[in-house]
Amino acid sequence: MGNPKAFLEIHRQEAGYRPIHDRIHDFGEVEQTLNTRERKRQASRCMDCGVPFCHWACPLGNKAPEWNDALYRGDWELAFRLLTSTNPFPEFTGRICPALCEKACVLNRFNHEPTTNREDECAIIEAAFREGYIQPHTDILRNGKKVAVIGAGPAGLAAANALNQMGYTVTVFEKNEAAGGLLRYGIPNFKLNKAIIDRRIALMEQEGVEFRYGEAVECTAALPQSTWEADAVVIATGTPTARDLRAPGRELKGVHFALELLSQQNRVLAGMEFSKDERITAKGKDVLVIGGGDTGSDCIGTAHRQGCKSVTQIEIMPKPVEGPDDPQNPWPNWPRTLKTTSSHEEGCIRRWNINTLEFIGENGRLTGVKVQEIDWKPNPDGGRPLMVEKGKPEVIKAELCLLAMGFLKPEHPQYPENVFVCGDAQNGASLVVRAMASGIETARRVDAFLSK
Repeated sequence: MGNPKAFLEIHRQEAGYRPIHDRIHDFGEVEQTLNTRERKRQASRCMDCGVPFCHWACPLGNKAPEWNDALYRGDWELAFRLLTSTNPFPEFTGRICPALCEKACVLNRFNHEPTTNREDECAIIEAAFREGYIQPHTDILRNGKKVAVIGAGPAGLAAANALNQMGYTVTVFEKNEAAGGLLRYGIPNFKLNKAIIDRRIALMEQEGVEFRYGEAVECTAALPQSTWEADAVVIATGTPTARDLRAPGRELKGVHFALELLSQQNRVLAGMEFSKDERITAKGKDVLVIGGGDTGSDCIGTAHRQGCKSVTQIEIMPKPVEGPDDPQNPWPNWPRTLKTTSSHEEGCIRRWNINTLEFIGENGRLTGVKVQEIDWKPNPDGGRPLMVEKGKPEVIKAELCLLAMGFLKPEHPQYPENVFVCGDAQNGASLVVRAMASGIETARRVDAFLSK
């Protein structure tokens, strides 16, 4: 802790976003960066707490006090070594992690100005690439055993990377045309430039990981691992099934799952072409997003960049508490408070306690969505609260409706003992940082199994 008074003298300073009038016209990353001097000042605010709740809150166990101190002292290489001792891909989490560590920071409890851990780790890893601290490990001693990883999302990549470093020969099977999973096909470019993923994949390939694209593997109880001569298999296929809304009119043209829009737009930016009938676009349309989470927020930002007329976002659950504190989930736990993203700032009508009744259309095309305001009442029998009607039905005008209501947890058969499941495929939809942590832990389990 180089400056014991920094947290008293220096306020939290975020890099912020590009101006709205500029950023909504392209898909470039919206977040800006601080200069080196200001970044060091922010790192100096870390108090090196006796009980580091940031370390406790992070699924990866990142040692923020250690690498923040190194960053403050200007030792970028040491900061990089400390950061990557627990986090294999800081360039991902440094851009898109909700930063559980920051909400658990003692400074967040003290004055709601936690250390800027997420931005600091992004600055560290980018400096590491820029300064050449990151070099491929090409001298890995191989142990003669092979592992197949099914799925190249964050969990699969973390597992593959860890197993490769342990000396296993790793082959990653990915059904899509490129690696990344939701990092590539779910998260918009304005939050994560896909060149960042490509850079990491190229490094992993140099270190010996083989990627086989366009190869979908059916995960049945009789996995054909003999095809790859694999000693173990890691399933990291995520949560591929989105939660649907079976209301009348669901078949109308203009009603889509959120990922249909998001993945297609990312593919368009990558150079893929779609016919006019295939193309999903918000250009010139009133857009309705059903679902109040991050995926819905990503749809809002994408709709603005496609040139929509308006965006409305509805959520069936009540509006979260406003302000920094959540009485139901106090510090150092994650507060379930109202979240306003960069996409919300770009313009959006937000409504809560809204139930969807029917999709309305003309000539097979969506023109509006009938909704109704509801309320939630305690269940006298316990369990989930009861939904009761509150307001009169109304129609929200919309030519494009995006369903962003989450994903269904996959069900798996009983696999052979040398098959391991990790990430969202095991736990259901969650955070990228949790998927990465699960991938690393699964790699340890595979190693323990194959080392018997």
